[in-house]
Amino acid sequence: MIIAVDGPTASGKGTLAKALAAHFGLPFLDTGLLYRAVGRHVQLRKGNPDDPADALAGCDFPDSVLDDPVLRSEEVGGLASRVSIHPNVRAALNKRQVDFANQPGGALLDGRDIGTVIAPHAEVKLFITAPAEIRARRRHDEMQRQGINVPFADILADIRTRDERDMGRLDAPLKPAEDALLLDTGDLTIGEAVQAAITLVESKLRQK
Repeated sequence: MIIAVDGPTASGKGTLAKALAAHFGLPFLDTGLLYRAVGRHVQLRKGNPDDPADALAGCDFPDSVLDDPVLRSEEVGGLASRVSIHPNVRAALNKRQVDFANQPGGALLDGRDIGTVIAPHAEVKLFITAPAEIRARRRHDEMQRQGINVPFADILADIRTRDERDMGRLDAPLKPAEDALLLDTGDLTIGEAVQAAITLVESKLRQK
């Protein structure tokens, strides 16, 4: 069984994807981490994430980069969004994701184009979303808990910029697959969202 989980930044898709993978006993891949690693590698090499050649060179990152906690930072998240618009970068990372999805026994992947490009044959496709203001508030609260003080307005502006970039790119834009199940987490607690996601997956499987 393959489960594809897509959605914009700070929608809660990563948390839900991990919970679903644990619930259904599936290997899990956060594909966004691959793009964050590319963005970070470009940064470390003093490259330009908006330059296609520099971004492609960033795909040759060592595995150790994936363990760098700085990948979860807002700055690197922005770099990931910038390198991900390049078709050559997406092509370079696609095989790794496709191979993971198609492993024996299935898998669960989360990202921006899993249900539309990486695993369009997935048995279950979820698209997780929430209003930009709520996603910005979640991210702001998370950063404050970490002792990082960034104005809420700056976070909201960054999220809207990322949304526009991710949804507007020509190659594999962020959008729900035609048969994706939509889940708006805006008014849900983490526990409620996890249960809602499990219910959606189980309902879809019963229809098979």
